[in-house]
Amino acid sequence: MVMLFGTIAALYFARQILIPLAFALILTFILTPVVALLQKSRIGRIPSVVVTVLLTMAAAGCLGWIIAIQLVDVAKELPRYGQNIHAKMEALRIPTTGPLGLAANSLKEIAHDLSSPGAPPPEPAPPAKNHTQSTAPGTPELPLPVQIVQQPADGSEYLRGLIQHVLRLLGLTGLVLIFTVFMLIKRLDLTHRLFRLVGLGQINLMTQALDDAAQRVSRYLLMQILVNAGFGALFGFGLYCIGVPYPALWGVVAGLLRIVPYIGTTVAAALPIALSLVAFNSWLPPLLVFLLFACLELTIANVVEPWLYGANTGISSLALLVAAVFWTILWGPAGLILSTPLTVCVVVLGRYVPQFSFLHILLGDEVVLGAEAQIYQRLLAMDQPEAHAIVDRFLKEKPLVELYDSVLIPALSLAEQDRHKGAIDTTREEYLFLSINDLITELSEYQPAHDSSQPEAAAADSGKAERLTTRIICLPANDRADEVTAAMLAQLLEQAGHAALSLPIAHASLAEMLALLEIRQDDVICISALPPYAFTPARTMCKLIRERFPKVKLVIGVWGFSGDTEKAKARFERTQPDRLLTSLAQAVEQIQELIQPKAS
Repeated sequence: MVMLFGTIAALYFARQILIPLAFALILTFILTPVVALLQKSRIGRIPSVVVTVLLTMAAAGCLGWIIAIQLVDVAKELPRYGQNIHAKMEALRIPTTGPLGLAANSLKEIAHDLSSPGAPPPEPAPPAKNHTQSTAPGTPELPLPVQIVQQPADGSEYLRGLIQHVLRLLGLTGLVLIFTVFMLIKRLDLTHRLFRLVGLGQINLMTQALDDAAQRVSRYLLMQILVNAGFGALFGFGLYCIGVPYPALWGVVAGLLRIVPYIGTTVAAALPIALSLVAFNSWLPPLLVFLLFACLELTIANVVEPWLYGANTGISSLALLVAAVFWTILWGPAGLILSTPLTVCVVVLGRYVPQFSFLHILLGDEVVLGAEAQIYQRLLAMDQPEAHAIVDRFLKEKPLVELYDSVLIPALSLAEQDRHKGAIDTTREEYLFLSINDLITELSEYQPAHDSSQPEAAAADSGKAERLTTRIICLPANDRADEVTAAMLAQLLEQAGHAALSLPIAHASLAEMLALLEIRQDDVICISALPPYAFTPARTMCKLIRERFPKVKLVIGVWGFSGDTEKAKARFERTQPDRLLTSLAQAVEQIQELIQPKAS
């Protein structure tokens, strides 16, 4: 936090030098491909940089000159629309008669009474002065009110202020050009110095960071140029169809002003709307211009830009807005223009520097919570509809078995860890298990979007009768989480055509429960256990079942276990199961092999 606030303070107090440096860096990203292209034509680096910068300045100067001439022509045309301006002003003026005029006068009187202080009591009239009577000595005279009137600024002061603003802008532009030329010429040297600064051991990391930042900023600038050009073209074409004078000018101005987020678009719309107000007699053209701008801006700002900028910069849409506010407060209008490229660099910094990883988490567009954590959090918040929505989105792309293995079982593992630590209360625990049981029940009729081919379905149907002779009994090892996972396994086995039975947690002893089931030698018993405390109850059940039914096929599923299964299987000693499995997908496959071994 100290480093963060220190960096923000340094950015603020050094903004006079950092702002032109940032603009130069952006220009370097834009002009580097052109310089590289000229270098491929066997032109030296310095001549390539000089030619590129001169061409850029010439293009910008010509564009600015054309726009300035067009604006002067617009200003010359304004006196022709004097009658329209007067008519619009008269239409906007509030009438003094009629119901609307009376209401306006009443509001004015009320506002005047509320804003004016209470009237002081009338003072007695001073006695008539007798010219023959002299003024008594020592009588003070009433003071005269004094009012300070500021002298209006003359033309020289206005001109002086204008010259100062122009010189400041020219100085900033010159500083940006100097930095840009230096960065283009010494780009490799600056990169090598940066590598030396961070240390030779960080060359690989810094190379990845610089390449990532350069690609993201370049893609963003390219997308911004394309979006702004498209907006300007559509806006100019729309103005041409409406009949607004100089539609090409306003299209180019709109495309250029959109470089300034939020504010530039408002100014770009205000100019043609104002011109349409004075150029036409009716109110329909200004309304059409406003609707044209609103439709284009809402579509691009809410659909196109979040999709393109978020996908190409790695920044979330909300982070773009927050970054614009932050950089504007820090650097003013320049910060607003540079907000997105600077935030890209900040996100890349958080991605590759562990100390600033929170910036990548807060500002990036990557999903920071997996589906399992999202479902667990929603169930803890007792938001079952949103948990079901997460499941529905997952099932649109993945099969049911992967939902269980990758989402619901890890979510149950998180719940088990919190339950054993005493971090989850009884109410939320009960709600969580009931919600997951309801979800599994709903998914019992689930049919995947991609049905299997006809030959495979026919083969499955032909072998289904044979498989039904073998029962698969799914038993929970200890608690309700094991019971839920056993129900998942039984459901998947049933959908695969097996005769599966899932038993709840028994209130009677295991021996009594197995006696009621009348276990046959060709049955398969699957013990379902969920970490963190899975092996002890699973080993106990395995021992009891082996003592009572030594020839029955026994499978133990320790779901989500990431260790060595052979070593884990050895922990069962003499009562080792036939299979030790870690996922439901593996269990369905292995149980199938136990029932019908593959032909050698």
